[in-house]
Amino acid sequence: MEKGERAYKAHCLVLPYPSQGHINPMLQFSKLLNHKGIKITLANTIFVHNTIQKISSSSSSSSTSIAFETISDGYDEGGITQAESIEAYLDRFRKIGTKTLIELIDRLSGSGNPVDCIVYDAFMPWPLDVAKKFGIVGAVFFTQSCSVDNIFYHVHQGLLKLPLPPDSEILLPGLPPLQPSDMPSFIYVYGSYPAFFTMVVDGQFYNVDKADWVFCNTFYELEEEVVDCMAKLWPLRTIGPTIPSMYLDKRREDDREYGFSLFNPNSDACLTWLNAKPKGSVAYVSFGSLAELGENQMEELGWGLRNSNNYFLWVVREKEAAKLPQGFVEETSGKGLVVSWCPQLDVLANEAVGCFVTHCGWNSTLEALSLGVPMVAVPQWTDQSTNARFIQDVWKMGLKAQADEKGIVRREEIANCVREILEGERGKEIRKNTSKWKELAKNAVDEGGSSDKNIDEFIAKLVQS
Repeated sequence: MEKGERAYKAHCLVLPYPSQGHINPMLQFSKLLNHKGIKITLANTIFVHNTIQKISSSSSSSSTSIAFETISDGYDEGGITQAESIEAYLDRFRKIGTKTLIELIDRLSGSGNPVDCIVYDAFMPWPLDVAKKFGIVGAVFFTQSCSVDNIFYHVHQGLLKLPLPPDSEILLPGLPPLQPSDMPSFIYVYGSYPAFFTMVVDGQFYNVDKADWVFCNTFYELEEEVVDCMAKLWPLRTIGPTIPSMYLDKRREDDREYGFSLFNPNSDACLTWLNAKPKGSVAYVSFGSLAELGENQMEELGWGLRNSNNYFLWVVREKEAAKLPQGFVEETSGKGLVVSWCPQLDVLANEAVGCFVTHCGWNSTLEALSLGVPMVAVPQWTDQSTNARFIQDVWKMGLKAQADEKGIVRREEIANCVREILEGERGKEIRKNTSKWKELAKNAVDEGGSSDKNIDEFIAKLVQS
C-alpha cells in the first residue's frame, strides 16, 4: 500500500526500556504523536506486557488507538528479576530483543503496516542498528534531563575524567559549576553499579551519532543553555514534559492518565483522605517505583514526618513496608496515611498537597514542576543528586535535605525542610517559583509552544521521508 493511501501519516514503532519510569514518558509521547495523526505501535517486553494486563484490564483505555505488541528480553517469566545479574540481563536483552524486533518489523510489514520510524529508549541503543538495517528512521528518546545526559556524554567522550578529585569544581558547557556530590551516583561513587554505568555512559552514546533524531523529555525553557550546547552535537529536540494533557495544556480531554501501571494504586483511599484536608497542608512522600531505603533511613523519615507536625501521605511499596518503625502507622494515624501506591498525578494536582518529599527521579521532578508543587529533595542514587541540585539552586523550587556523614537524612532535617516549605518564609518564595515553572511547562506543550513545534517538525519530516 502506498503512503498516500494510508489512513495515517506515518507509522512509528516505540520501544521503551522495561520499567515504569521509562514506559510512562514514552507512552505519553506515543499518545501525542497518535493524536497528531501518526500510527503508533508500542512494544513492551513480554513480561512487562503480561504484568500490565494482569494489573489492569483497561490499561489501554486512555491510549486512544495505539497498538500494543511485544518483543522478548529472553526472560519472559520474570524480566530482570529472573536474570543472574544485570550484565547478563542487558546482554541477553540485546541478543533476543534484536531477533524478536526484526521478526516484529517483518510481521508488521507483511500485514500492510510497514514501520517508518523506530523511537527507542536511550538505555537500549541496539534498536537503532535494526532501524538502519531496514532503512527506517531512528529516533532515540532520552528519559533523563538534558543536564544529566550532558554529564554522561562528557564522561563517555573522556572529557570528564574519573574518578573525580574529592574537592573539585566541575565545569561543563551549559551547566552551572557543580560539586562531585552533585554528579549522578555512577560518576560520584566511581565503580558503583558497573553494569548501569556501562549502560548510561557507554551504551547510551555508542551509536547516538547515527540517530536521525534525538529527543529529550524536558522543555527548552527549563534547560536552555545545555539544550543549545547539545543541539550542536546532534539533531536534539525537547519534547516534554510528557505528562497527560489534562494536567498541562488540557487540549485532549480523554488524556487524564498514563494508562499503564505495574502497581495497584489505592486511588480512592488517597483522594478521599486528601479531600478532607486544608489547602496546602499535606506533605506527599514517595520515592518512586525502584528506590529502596535502608531501615535506618526509613525510621528517620517516618519520625521526621511525625515531628514536622503536618499532615502527610506516604507511599511505601508493599515490599518496603516491613522497614516501617514498629507501631508507626497506628501512632501517626491522626496526621498521616501510609499507602502502598497511589495515583501520583491526581495527588500532586490536589490542592491539599503543599509539598512533595521526593527521591528526585526525573519523572517525579517533571510532574511536580508541571503541577506547581514545591519539593523536599531526598536523592538516593543515579541522576537524583543532580536533579536535587537543580531543584534547589537553579530552578529554586525546593529544598535539598542534607544527609549526615553516614549518608542518612536525619529526622530533624526532614521535619525542618517540610516545615520551612509549608509554613516558612522560604516556602513563600519557592511557591512563587513553582507557579512560574508550572506556567512555562504548560506553554511548552501547548499549541505553538517549544515542545509542540519540535514535535510538529518531526512529524512533517517523517511524512516527507
